[in-house]
Amino acid sequence: MKRLVALAAASLLVWTQPAVAQSILRDAETETMFAEMSRPLIVAAGLSPANVRVVLINDDSINAFVAGGQTVYVHSGLIQAADNANEVQGVIAHELGHIADGHVVLQDNGAKPAMGISLLSMVVGLAAAVAGAGDAGMAIMGMGQAAAQGKFLAFTRVQESTADAAGAKYLNTSGVSGRGMLSFFRKLQNQEYAYGLRNIDPFAQSHPLSGQRMENLKNDLMSGPSWNAKLDPTLEERFKRVKAKLRGYVSDPKITLNVYPEADQSVYAHYARAYAFHKSGYPEKADAEAAALIKADPNDAFFLEIQGQILLEAGKPAEALVPLREATARSNNSPLIATTFGHALIATEDKKNYPEAVSVLRRAVQRDDQNPFAWYQLGTVYERTGDTARAMLATAEQASQNGNSRLAAYTARGAMAGLTPNSSDWIRAQDIAMTAQNDIDDNPKQNRR
Repeated sequence: MKRLVALAAASLLVWTQPAVAQSILRDAETETMFAEMSRPLIVAAGLSPANVRVVLINDDSINAFVAGGQTVYVHSGLIQAADNANEVQGVIAHELGHIADGHVVLQDNGAKPAMGISLLSMVVGLAAAVAGAGDAGMAIMGMGQAAAQGKFLAFTRVQESTADAAGAKYLNTSGVSGRGMLSFFRKLQNQEYAYGLRNIDPFAQSHPLSGQRMENLKNDLMSGPSWNAKLDPTLEERFKRVKAKLRGYVSDPKITLNVYPEADQSVYAHYARAYAFHKSGYPEKADAEAAALIKADPNDAFFLEIQGQILLEAGKPAEALVPLREATARSNNSPLIATTFGHALIATEDKKNYPEAVSVLRRAVQRDDQNPFAWYQLGTVYERTGDTARAMLATAEQASQNGNSRLAAYTARGAMAGLTPNSSDWIRAQDIAMTAQNDIDDNPKQNRR
């Protein structure tokens, strides 16, 4: 998984490339929110909260999907479109229905279709119809192809309806209101009206139309024991904060400042502007917004995190240590925040800080197996302290997560040469080398680099 940094910001909202085409955004507070809002639903679905992950995708479309395994992918555009955390819970409940029922379908080309509440998949074929090419486009398809596609879409519509019903069941049994599920479908229905229902062939969609879905669910949800359950105020507050910081991170700063003008002195506005100013190269303004957050709550781990991040990226790593050390402690050693803290310790270029950096980063990688940047930082500090073998092992770990099997195999073998045979690190290096070599042998064309 390749770590990318948006513009000048190396914020903890980090881009990494997953197995699917889109890019993942990682953020400690967002992942905390997802864990909190999904836990009762995961339990209701008969799944383990330790095994199910909800992951944020950097994509402004209104979408969520599963693509195998037990991971729910939620687009950043869906967070922006949602009015509250309960609407997101309704979407997650639906996606858990796909996971619990094993709805992973391979198309003829081997690709896994995106499954979930996707506006684009609901109006598939609409663009061609609007362009006047709907009938012509269908005529070009062979009859066999059209029949196969129709069967596939009918099959996925059945799966979507099944997932809707399962999601409603999880909401009813978890104590989470189903109001959010219905209100989010209403949003999608409004989008369908905007496109023009007459242009949408209901039999050419991968999802049933939203009006039909709402009618199918209304009775079960409104008569269910959770319908009148109150929204969790702590979770709703977390959602507003995440939505604001996400706006500041992914949107053009001009858009962010339009949504959250400087006259707005709410915590959410300070959060959004801190990221927007930081990203657009105004460190003084970003620092002032972070200071306003700290004034509002000096003990908030995530406010301390953004303050430390801004100082670090403004070339003041020594000053960043205090807020980042405290943020790490107050977040129960969050691996993502700890990674930034470790980065700051290394960036001071003070050798006295290197042992602490090793300790902090080793804990981070032990608790988070999807953190290639932590492995990069750990490799850097090992190299600076003269531990070449472990520096190579850290590089092998990072390369393995990035999908670079050739580099993983090479550096893992190099690490083995310098480590004590049969030690835990040596065995890990051996595992990486063997796995990487198997991938090279099985996929020679993909591993020519």
